[in-house]
Amino acid sequence: MFRITVLVSGRVQGVGYRHFTRKKALELGLSGYAENLSDGRVEVVAEGEKADLELLIHHLRQGPRGALVLQLDVQWSEATGLKGFQTF
Repeated sequence: MFRITVLVSGRVQGVGYRHFTRKKALELGLSGYAENLSDGRVEVVAEGEKADLELLIHHLRQGPRGALVLQLDVQWSEATGLKGFQTF
C-alpha cells in the first residue's frame, strides 16, 4: 500500500473538483481526502495500491469540466491506514 499527497494548482475551486476527485477515489477503492487550501490549491491525499493511485493521478490531471489544472505536485510515501474518502 502507498500514499500520495497531491497539490493541484489552477482554477480548480468552485467547479466541484473535490467531489470529482472523491467519486473517482471511491470507484478505485482508495482512502483519503480532498481539501481546498486557502491559497487556491486543492490538496488530495489518497492511499491504496500503486496502480490505482496512478489512475487517480491521471484522473486529477484532467479535472472536471470548468477546471483548469495547471500543475500537479505529487509526493509518494508509505500508507498510514486512512479509512474512507472525505472532502473538506
